[in-house]
Amino acid sequence: MVGGLARSRPPRELARDPESWPHAVIDDPAADVIQAIARTLTEALKSQAKSLRRVADGSGVNRQAIADLIAGRCWPDIATVARLEDFLAVPLYPPRSKRCQLY
Repeated sequence: MVGGLARSRPPRELARDPESWPHAVIDDPAADVIQAIARTLTEALKSQAKSLRRVADGSGVNRQAIADLIAGRCWPDIATVARLEDFLAVPLYPPRSKRCQLY
């Protein structure tokens, strides 16, 4: 599996308190990025007043895949993130300055 065993658990499960997703403290840098994407995506949906169905139809990303990303139940691929960014006209992938500084 690409990503090894680190991706055998969903990002949400790597949070110290999974119930506080998408605002949880996360020590894993990859899960931290997914959480930031989930937060930004949620904010974009609210600010643009778009439903999951509308975003799915416009972006070509499956509605359940979007819901799973928001809930931290999956590791989205870069094509999914790119399609969502393009449709919403919002950068979802956080710049390094906004990611967890664990290195």
